Amino acid sequence: MNRQSAVFETSRRAQSASPRGRPLGAILMQNGHLRPADAALALAECHRSGAALPRVLIAEALASPEEVLEAQALQYGAMRLDRLSHPPDPELSGLLPPETCLRHSVLPWMRLGDTLILATARPERAGAAMAALSSGGTKVAMALALETDIHTEIAQRHGDAMARRAETQVPAPDSCRDLNQVTPVRALLAAGFALSCLLLLATQPGLLFSLAIAAAVTTLCLAQILKLAALFASRRQTDRDGAALETLPVVSLLVPLFREENIARDLLQRLSRLDYPRARLDVLLILEARDDTTRAALAALQLPPWMRVIEVPDGPVTTKPRALNYALRFSRGEIVGIYDAEDAPASDQLRRVAGHFGRAPPAVACLQGILDFYNPKANWLSRCFTIEYATWFRIMLPGLARLGFAVPLGGTTVFFRRAALEQVGGWDAHNVTEDADLGIRLARHGYVTELLPIVTREEANNRLWPWVRQRSRWLKGYMITWLVHMRAPSRLLRDLGPWKMLGFQLIFLTAILQFLLAPALWSFWLVLAGWQPPIAAWLPPQGLQALLWGFLGAEAISLLVGIAAVSRSPHAGLLPWVPTLFLYFPLGAIAAYKAAWELLTRPFFWDKTMHGKSAPDHAGADIPEEKTP
Repeated sequence: MNRQSAVFETSRRAQSASPRGRPLGAILMQNGHLRPADAALALAECHRSGAALPRVLIAEALASPEEVLEAQALQYGAMRLDRLSHPPDPELSGLLPPETCLRHSVLPWMRLGDTLILATARPERAGAAMAALSSGGTKVAMALALETDIHTEIAQRHGDAMARRAETQVPAPDSCRDLNQVTPVRALLAAGFALSCLLLLATQPGLLFSLAIAAAVTTLCLAQILKLAALFASRRQTDRDGAALETLPVVSLLVPLFREENIARDLLQRLSRLDYPRARLDVLLILEARDDTTRAALAALQLPPWMRVIEVPDGPVTTKPRALNYALRFSRGEIVGIYDAEDAPASDQLRRVAGHFGRAPPAVACLQGILDFYNPKANWLSRCFTIEYATWFRIMLPGLARLGFAVPLGGTTVFFRRAALEQVGGWDAHNVTEDADLGIRLARHGYVTELLPIVTREEANNRLWPWVRQRSRWLKGYMITWLVHMRAPSRLLRDLGPWKMLGFQLIFLTAILQFLLAPALWSFWLVLAGWQPPIAAWLPPQGLQALLWGFLGAEAISLLVGIAAVSRSPHAGLLPWVPTLFLYFPLGAIAAYKAAWELLTRPFFWDKTMHGKSAPDHAGADIPEEKTP
């Protein structure tokens, strides 16, 4: 029997075995694949979550995907296909764009005579794709296939092309992907700046040093003003209570992994704590094609049905945002969330995200949660890191949002309306702080980011050189983001408006210059030994003393903000460590110079942070509080 005859015979038996419209649950029970008690449980879950019965049966492991597909084939009177018995025809790959196929879970599979067979894993949604294919006069018939088979075939046919699009889907004027290209204008500007500095250093070193100190003092004052403004503007975050949603939205969680074999098992356990209907949960573990170690670690585990692995083809860059852009095409959710490999989210997190989006106006496109650490007591570095995170996520970001500034996002525990995320082009695949850049691009498109008091705990990077490497990547990303958005200052001003434009400069430029110019401020310690800095000649008689008092005032503001942040966190025991931050932040200057060098030599290099090196302080330390006080 040839291939076409076999397919026709399969279709004939399927159509004669059951009339259309027969209940899916009844077919499964008749076939012995579903117990009546489980059928009742599945129907109740469908009522609670609003999910379709096939998705509930698979997600709750009440029936296997193969069993559900077989029953659907009988229910719809359609043939059932698989990649081994009926290999799809690669010559049909150009009939529908791969993104359309993924959106509707369909694939042009083969031709039988003059009929095109369209395979689908979601027959209730195949109508739009069938209409598009039949509009040119083609006869189209529906068949059923596993979603894994459809996705695997799409990845094989179009994976490389989709990966290339993932690298360039942000418009060129808004992307940093040409940052390593030396244009005549860039060369002229760089040469002019370098020559000016060298000329001043050779002829007027005192003036050059004085200018550096003046810039450092100015940025220090602006940074402290911003801290105070954020402190007064912020208040303890509360989530508005409201009625539960009648139908919970599908939430896709994108979890990029790279060399995370040490933490794969813990990740699965932590994500399994999430209290969200499994039929409405879509977790994508994203691997790079060459990451054999993490692939082997995941293969040794039993993944739940609501969790799947997406492999990103190799390319010229290997970055988190590129992987996210690629995997987004395979996701199903109308809400898209990001977690990192070491994250331990609170169990009620997704319900609160869905509820907040359900009550918020459409302009609210993004929700940012609070990041905390489960190993703050590992050593001094982890204690300071925890205090810094408390300051950023419990004081600064809420304050910046309330002040009406554009919010630079964190890279995890951040959730988007999918439509808004796709409208702005997703993530810039070449930016090593894709999160901060995306926050600004959302604001430029008129969208709003709100802070939500949901907590995720993660592993504090508490080893000295890995900390410097991680911080250098963050600072390099800040430099890149500032350079990209300042390519056309007038357009940025038009997009953001004067107030948000001011906030953009205060957030990015002061952070960059504070670390780069920190050595100029450190030199003032020598004043205690009688040294007179060159800038003293430009100051009034009491100017130097006023500067010293200003430095003390800046330290007092940092202490005040740090104490307030720790007081709003569950780590009150860290209060005695707040004064030691003046020894912690100089590490950032080392990272800043590393970042500046890499900006010139390899701007797209992603300095990977290895996780799984520091265990939680105690059992249960990685379980966040359900409500933030």
